Amino acid sequence: MAARGPGRVSVLLPTYNERDNLPLVVWLLARTFSDSGIDYEIIIIDDGSPDGTQEVAQQLEKIYGSDKILFLFPSGTAYIHGMKYATGNFIVIMDADLSHHVRLHFVKQKEGNFDIVSGTRYKGNGGVYGWDLKRKLISRGANFLTQVLLRPGASDLTGSFRLYRKEVLEKLMEKCVSKGYVFQMEMIVRARQLGFTIGEVPISFVDRVYGVSKLGGNEIVSFLKGLLTLFATT
Repeated sequence: MAARGPGRVSVLLPTYNERDNLPLVVWLLARTFSDSGIDYEIIIIDDGSPDGTQEVAQQLEKIYGSDKILFLFPSGTAYIHGMKYATGNFIVIMDADLSHHVRLHFVKQKEGNFDIVSGTRYKGNGGVYGWDLKRKLISRGANFLTQVLLRPGASDLTGSFRLYRKEVLEKLMEKCVSKGYVFQMEMIVRARQLGFTIGEVPISFVDRVYGVSKLGGNEIVSFLKGLLTLFATT
């Protein structure tokens, strides 16, 4: 008897200046889901990209069909807006910069029937490729601080590649108040508080193929402020 699949999966794909990446990441996702026999939809939520990303997303919607590709203009937080339109019982959150892959998350979810499966760069054969020493030190340092101060029971809190049960994600969204890089960290911390189960999958994170990372000084300061706030309130 064949294993029961995850039902329908909704991928929330926030974009900003991803014109070159978007067609390829959509094609890779569509091929992965089709090969795995998983029913899916990809919800593209663009934050006003000036590079033509929106036009590319509209063309992809026409090519794949609106039952598979849905293009939205965000109203408020991209993930919250995207969830309003998601029809899947599982939701994948990821970037559109070609750094992530998705199949192993579903394998892990079925193994342990987890509420959340998070990609980790800091466990098993996970790793980061294409980063300079400065970015590696920032990422490692941020993760070390979160482990020491918050003790979350997960090895990678700052990654953005996760699979959620839809009802779990909805509950976490109600609790989380952070934005930016701190948001990903708070989601795991709140999940542990609420007793949700979390599985981890080692991932090889490859730096952006096109475009420029948005990580900068302001994001680092915001992260530190958010970390201290979570430490004081959890």
